[in-house]
Amino acid sequence: MKGVLLSGGTGSRLRPITHTGPKQLVPVANKPVLEYAVEDLKEAGITEIGVILGHKGREEIQDLLGDGSEYGVEITYIVQGNPLGLAHAAGCAKDFVGDDDFVMYLGDNILKEGVVDLVESFESGDFGAGIALQEVDHPQQFGIADVDDHGNVTQLIEKPDEPPTNLALIGMYVFSPAVFDAIEKLEPSWRGELEITDAIQSLLEDGYAIDSHVVEGWWKDTGKPEDILEANQLVLEDKSLRKRGTVGDDATVDGRVELAESATIEDGAVVRGPVSIADGAVIKEGTYVGPYTAVGPNSTLEGVHIENSVVIGESNINTSGRIVDSLLGKGANIGSADDFLPEGRRLVVGENSQLKL
Repeated sequence: MKGVLLSGGTGSRLRPITHTGPKQLVPVANKPVLEYAVEDLKEAGITEIGVILGHKGREEIQDLLGDGSEYGVEITYIVQGNPLGLAHAAGCAKDFVGDDDFVMYLGDNILKEGVVDLVESFESGDFGAGIALQEVDHPQQFGIADVDDHGNVTQLIEKPDEPPTNLALIGMYVFSPAVFDAIEKLEPSWRGELEITDAIQSLLEDGYAIDSHVVEGWWKDTGKPEDILEANQLVLEDKSLRKRGTVGDDATVDGRVELAESATIEDGAVVRGPVSIADGAVIKEGTYVGPYTAVGPNSTLEGVHIENSVVIGESNINTSGRIVDSLLGKGANIGSADDFLPEGRRLVVGENSQLKL
């Protein structure tokens, strides 16, 4: 079995973070989201992986993954170009896949349990496809599956107005090569894309059985800033965290903290885990780093109170302010506004107004 890892797309919901890089490289707990997907495929015994590239971020993704040897896999790069739908992306991998079955994994997804159970479920029977599902609160926003009592899929609908179930497709699939014939017959949907749900529905109509696996544990599509922050919380909650860097004698470090070897927590700083601090990062005196925060490489934090946030890296934060529930892009510089305040301010304040200065 092979793997097809989708890493195209524009990342419009993560702008301005994605103006300068692909969304699949945004870090969660100081590791790019795309690396979690590669590791999940490797864990499932899949070592031949085709990475689908779009127009944006090709070089950055190739620089990160290389030939795959660092991860114990073999990577082939496949250029999709314009993002014309998941089925189009799958079709681009036809020559790479050949006559093998394959897992298709959306590279901006992250889940607790990986894809081992999905693969084993597919391999236990004679299926044209297998899909990972999870119950969701707003099924109108997803591709939805209707299943029988045995877990076999009976119908798939893309973003239905009246969903028959709340079982959403979450971006992990297993396909037999028969899917390529189904893709060739597709017409673009109302969105102008070739929908993977339509391809699976076509397999159903052609008589193929479609397996389903309901994912246990959490799953996140990291397409929006709030999703990145929630995924960061979930990973830090589960991850084994080690302190290898330098901690000052008068620093306060409580809870589980991951401190990279070249990272430093100086005297007078307070760090309360779970927290991840990457290589080259410095937490200076007077700084408070609270739970569920990831501080990226070569960042310096001084005087700030920060919690439940992701600092992507190469940032300088020197302020007495409070930063909470925030995603800070690479190279961000945040200073204090105190020096820019005028000595006096003339105000016109309306009746019954309330303000603080």
